[in-house]
Amino acid sequence: MDENDKQLVSSYIKGEEKALEELVSRHLKPVYNFVYRISGSKKDAEDITQETFIKVWRKIKKYNPDKNFKTWLFTIARNTAIDWLRKKRDIIFSNFEDSEGGNYLENELIDPNPLPDKIFAQAEDQEFVENLLRQLAPIYREVLILKYANDLTF
Repeated sequence: MDENDKQLVSSYIKGEEKALEELVSRHLKPVYNFVYRISGSKKDAEDITQETFIKVWRKIKKYNPDKNFKTWLFTIARNTAIDWLRKKRDIIFSNFEDSEGGNYLENELIDPNPLPDKIFAQAEDQEFVENLLRQLAPIYREVLILKYANDLTF
């Protein structure tokens, strides 16, 4: 049975449980790859993906069929990943502020990033690219992942 996503959502809302299973199996790997790129951790990506599909299940009756299902799904995945990362922050830099509001730790950090010529020399190395993605702020990482998501798989 080759139904599009909107038809599957409609079928599920009407009581056909298999329709939701089809939606999940259809989008599980792309959502996992997307949140893995944002989180940088396989374990976190598994948890975020699971939480994403739980949210989809809870909110599926609120889905607007005039909108693209995949966009709706990836918006939920993105928001779930960002919330997950906010909860997981290890160091809160505001703890290092002095009485004048200056952050002595932030001022003492040395930029560990390599020079541009080194970056270009190592760009073909997939592990290096993965590490760079993990260092980007989530919003910038998300843009790159969305642009190249179909080319990046595990």
